[in-house]
Amino acid sequence: MEQEIIQQQARCIAHEIRNHLSICELYSEIIKKKLSTDNYTNPSVDNAISNIKKAIKLMNNSLLDLKTLNNIKQTEIDLGDIIKEAIELSKVYINDKKIDIIDNINTTAIVYIDENKFLACLINIIKNAIEAIPDKGWINISLILNQEKATIKIINNGTQISKSKQKEIFSEGFTTKKTGSGLGLYICQRDLASQNCELKLTKSTSKETEFDIILPIVK
Repeated sequence: MEQEIIQQQARCIAHEIRNHLSICELYSEIIKKKLSTDNYTNPSVDNAISNIKKAIKLMNNSLLDLKTLNNIKQTEIDLGDIIKEAIELSKVYINDKKIDIIDNINTTAIVYIDENKFLACLINIIKNAIEAIPDKGWINISLILNQEKATIKIINNGTQISKSKQKEIFSEGFTTKKTGSGLGLYICQRDLASQNCELKLTKSTSKETEFDIILPIVK
């Protein structure tokens, strides 16, 4: 039993490391292009450095999973700020696609979460939305507050998830991608649940697909 747990954790860690290393690799190419001329400055350079630092921080946190099965470190975080940060960090995955990420975050609340793990989950879900759009489309991200609950809605107009696959989408090992590990949404749902958050696929039609994250508000 213990060996199975270790193997599962190792797979999850490998998935996280691969995701964030890809950010480093992509931005390394951007830096090379943008810095071809001496003294050339561009906001993408600063964003790249921010991404790399965040990726390293996330990888270090993932490696802690080898030592403990419970490394959730929750603090009071501004929900609006962390969503906006996730949106900015996720834009690297757009690459050559023509995708508009629509920021409809017009309100905010204080929530009790693990900042790094929550941010990683948001990035993963937005990244999945980007990958679901073949070439051109949109992703709409909004925050709705309702009494003691906050709901983050991530909606995209990408490829529909079939009804049969909708039932398995959060299962460990299930993937619709040729090179996918089937761990992304499984890890997200697991990590969010450990922070008293709920991740669910609300709908997927030919017009749009919606994922919701529901979590309690501190204040």
